[in-house]
Amino acid sequence: MPKDYQILKDRSKLQLENIKNLMRQTYWAPDRSEATIIKAIDHSVCYGVFDQDHQQIGFARVITDFATTYYICDVIIDAAHRGKGLGRLLLEFITTDSDFRGLYGLLVTADAHGFYQHHGFEPAPEIFMHSPRH
Repeated sequence: MPKDYQILKDRSKLQLENIKNLMRQTYWAPDRSEATIIKAIDHSVCYGVFDQDHQQIGFARVITDFATTYYICDVIIDAAHRGKGLGRLLLEFITTDSDFRGLYGLLVTADAHGFYQHHGFEPAPEIFMHSPRH
């Protein structure tokens, strides 16, 4: 972990305005409403990446039943802080969390297959299906 950053699994430390700004940087949720972000946070295990000034510059969340499966989503590092290994460290922090030990991990990505494969995830297009939003 670069010494000027820390990763916390503490919902009380999350900074909603910063998370909204992070979401605007994504291809999958640039227009996600504040109400939707709050509801997603309330029903997820959340992680924040913070800089030396205690500003949140990264975010990820996990949806899980804590028994069989966990789903990693909304993994984001602010553009100004990319290239420092923070995304890698955030993913390692999540995948080594004792809450998920022995569980089946899932995620969806359109552009970061190599990144996730480096962390033990494997493509499985032949077994996944999805339902469009209702």
